[in-house]
Amino acid sequence: MNEHVTKILSGQGLASKMRVSLKRRISESRIKPGLAVVLVGHDPASKIYVEFKKEASEEVGMYLETVELPESVSQHKLLKIVHKLNGHKKIHGILVQLPLPDHIDPFTIMDAIDPRKDVDGFHPENIGWNSIGRPYLTPATALAIWKLVESTRVKVEGKHVVVVGKSNIVGKPTAELFLNKNATVTVCHKLTEDLGKYTKQADILISGTGVPGLITADIVKKGAMVIDAGISKIRGEVVGDVDFESVAEKVSYITPVPGGVGPMTVASLLENTWTAMRKAKGFDDENHA
Repeated sequence: MNEHVTKILSGQGLASKMRVSLKRRISESRIKPGLAVVLVGHDPASKIYVEFKKEASEEVGMYLETVELPESVSQHKLLKIVHKLNGHKKIHGILVQLPLPDHIDPFTIMDAIDPRKDVDGFHPENIGWNSIGRPYLTPATALAIWKLVESTRVKVEGKHVVVVGKSNIVGKPTAELFLNKNATVTVCHKLTEDLGKYTKQADILISGTGVPGLITADIVKKGAMVIDAGISKIRGEVVGDVDFESVAEKVSYITPVPGGVGPMTVASLLENTWTAMRKAKGFDDENHA
């Protein structure tokens, strides 16, 4: 008799709880946190992500400004808009949706955002603070992944966490966050030889490569926790890095795609906007807002 039970880590459910909590705090606050979302061009996936962020911010009662720009906008013009938002008193969080058109350097744009308003956590200053374990604003996807793992109450200290993918958005900040939580962390990427050699050792396996079906059951440790932060499309269907059906039969916890890390990243962006507002106003506890 097979007694194995896998728990599905629903990002939808946890994100919903986070939004309910945030809505309550905002309703009790005399200052409404403000979020600016900047979208350049007409990338279909980016438009969908921006809509999710708009809906979620409106649901919790945030002040929202959306700036939509044509793909042909110059880097100079975009920088001027970012600088204007940096000085906007009602805006506490600024999010420039990636990817940007080829003629705009994303690093220049990220560097221009006031790090105190950088709710994505991409600014070099925030990446630096995150790396030494004293984040001002934790990179949103890394925070989303951490909150999913934390919700299981599984002890992280001393566990072997394997992160597949070394992107600046997911892999690197996530690896640093878990290292700062006293996990033993291994980072793998597309040039890693014999990926399975490392993933089979993972107590917690996190993948964020955008390669569909990369993580299969034969390279996953029995009873591991698997967090799928990858996203891509196959024949119109949204899928992750993990071969969900086969891996789910072998592990203790697993996140679905869609409905796992994605909704939690949006909720983490909102949480970061709240945090940015409180820090900007010098509030150090929930009773001062």
